[in-house]
Amino acid sequence: MKKVLIVFGTRPEAIKMAPLISEFEKNLEFFEIKVCVTAQHREMLDQVLEFFEIQTDYDLDLMKPGQDLYSLTASIIQSLKPIMEEFKPDYVFVHGDTTTTMAASIAGFYFGSKICHIEAGLRTNNKLSPFPEEINRQITSRICDYHFAPTITSKNNLIKENIPENSILVTGNTVIDALIKSVKIVNDNPSKLIKELSKKINEKEVILVTGHRRENHGDGFEKICKALKTIAKDNNRMIIYPVHLNPKVHEPVNRILSEEKNIILIDPLAYQDFIWLMNRSKIIITDSGGVQEEAPSLGKPVLVMRDTTERPEAVEAGTVLLVGTDENLIVKNALDLLNNDKNYKKMSKLHNPYGDGMASKRIIDFLKKIK
Repeated sequence: MKKVLIVFGTRPEAIKMAPLISEFEKNLEFFEIKVCVTAQHREMLDQVLEFFEIQTDYDLDLMKPGQDLYSLTASIIQSLKPIMEEFKPDYVFVHGDTTTTMAASIAGFYFGSKICHIEAGLRTNNKLSPFPEEINRQITSRICDYHFAPTITSKNNLIKENIPENSILVTGNTVIDALIKSVKIVNDNPSKLIKELSKKINEKEVILVTGHRRENHGDGFEKICKALKTIAKDNNRMIIYPVHLNPKVHEPVNRILSEEKNIILIDPLAYQDFIWLMNRSKIIITDSGGVQEEAPSLGKPVLVMRDTTERPEAVEAGTVLLVGTDENLIVKNALDLLNNDKNYKKMSKLHNPYGDGMASKRIIDFLKKIK
């Protein structure tokens, strides 16, 4: 029986690992599974664990006020050492591009486990954009033994870096697996918050906004907020902005937007409420990576407030547009989608390049065949 340790620390990782954990649990005759969370993001992580009913075997509970990348990286590696020695995993699964991803890969490598990377091969090839995520991905790829790439583009990125092709499997993205399951659950059982938001929104068009990236801190968020003020002038529209808890996001957003009548600023949403709000929105303005993958499955055009993206497939497919933090570009493209029905319909009906909801099964089937 193969022993598998699954390690993650943030809400996006938990969402994308949840369908994989569920698939592993259908195959316990082949695998012994342990789940470890670093709790790099505590509250937002816990919401997802509850929604997907994920039971954790190890909780490192590492989130601390004002933590930095130095202390977090060291804490993850040191805290995983006794877990590796106790469980002795054959395989360590990590996801994506977080500090948890990179540090857990190193810890697993030091122990001698095979490292399996979900959502492998995404690249901007600019080590500072996004920071530190791009380098986290590249370090993980150098350590990794099995690369589960969401798209052909991701696979080709890895091959260019001399990763052996027989160690790469194109799977689609597990976030689509999670989304397909979640939409039905959310629609059947709306939360109290969703019922309250529905009353406030009424029949208005909704623009959903999210933002948290380090590279947008400072002047970037100032310009983003000014653009949102302009977009919100139309009384038939409502901007809903779940504001990230980071003070460098929270302060400018509340200072500039809190008095705007057509903008609702709320705390970060539970995953299920966010899925509902994505589905209810007309367009989404974000700097998130995961939203670029999820929203096209719901037929929602996305404006990405970044200058580069490690998800070029969405740009090439036309399901997202890069607008950076350029105030004029954000306003121009948002109003074009909101006011031009032809352009909106064209973008909303494009094919999502990120999968069909079967990524987790492909990964398990691959792992079963490994000797």
